Amino acid sequence: MAKLGIAEVMKCSIAWILLPGLGSLVSCTAKSDLDLRKIPYSLTLFQAPKPRDFPPMVVSRDNPLSVEGIALGKKLFFDPILSRDSSVSCSTCHQPNLAFTDALAQSKGMEGRLSPRSAMSLLNVGFYSKGLFWDGRVATLEEQSLHPVRTFEEMGENWARVSQKLQAHAEYPVLFRKAFGIMRRSEIDSTLVVKALAQFERTLISADTKFDRVMAGKETFSPNEKRGWTIFFDADAKNTPTSECNHCHVDPLFSTLAFENNGIEPGNEIQPLKDLGRGGVTGNVYERGQFRVPTLRNLAYTAPYMHDGRFKTLDEVLDHYQSGGHAGMNVSPNVRKLQLNKQDRRDLLAFLQTLNDDPDE
Repeated sequence: MAKLGIAEVMKCSIAWILLPGLGSLVSCTAKSDLDLRKIPYSLTLFQAPKPRDFPPMVVSRDNPLSVEGIALGKKLFFDPILSRDSSVSCSTCHQPNLAFTDALAQSKGMEGRLSPRSAMSLLNVGFYSKGLFWDGRVATLEEQSLHPVRTFEEMGENWARVSQKLQAHAEYPVLFRKAFGIMRRSEIDSTLVVKALAQFERTLISADTKFDRVMAGKETFSPNEKRGWTIFFDADAKNTPTSECNHCHVDPLFSTLAFENNGIEPGNEIQPLKDLGRGGVTGNVYERGQFRVPTLRNLAYTAPYMHDGRFKTLDEVLDHYQSGGHAGMNVSPNVRKLQLNKQDRRDLLAFLQTLNDDPDE
């Protein structure tokens, strides 16, 4: 894939670059005049992206990527028609210029309703193989897309009404015909909507940062970035302090995709956690307070940090890890007091900046 600036990567990567003219295929024929069977149906299959050193993308067998499906998913992603009052779209909480986050500690949905957690970045979400959301409550992107529409704090709609709105729309039946071969408007339902959204989201790729180019031998780190890389990966314990970062933030995704308690909040039987995280899904007491290890890619655009957005800056994040966090029965053993001086922190932050997609010139 060609080198992308941040505006291009965050304009949905492959989908935006390869599908700029698909809108010209849309017919605005009136509902009474439209016979979907007369519209040609011939899928243009799209190869799942395979960035260097990345794991295989997770693609559902019954939802292969196609040019037509991705284009439909893109349109749906940015269309507030999915919300009850047509005020909120997927992109409201997942904005391209913010690495598909929203810069809020708690995402804001219809009528200003606040979600209990912050919006995670969708970049590279197609490679997530251990469940989705902060608590891993669903297994696939298709299933994930079902939730925001019917969640009170987000879009506050129900899928029956969404289907009716799309069926009656001037453009969508044609796009669903081209993407999924439907023959009648009434075939548009939640299953097809989430398939299209999932296809589009699988094209949101971050894989050409300075870090990636250095690993590919195309660029070199500055001295500060190189020393920060050493600290991040605990690569030279004799000459630089260890940071324990790489145990949870493994390249190239910069996440193990696992769920961890990183000690940001005290919690025990006397003082229970406000948010049970993974434990609230599984019911397992030993998983309380565990949340997905988020990617570190594009950290410059994804503040505030943590599932509840409690840290506004990366310096605050480092302060937390330097302190060793709060003790707890299931706090990750990699969370411990660190011995980082001011220069160590500057170098570590310099390295972390190499994980950002480049802004436009």
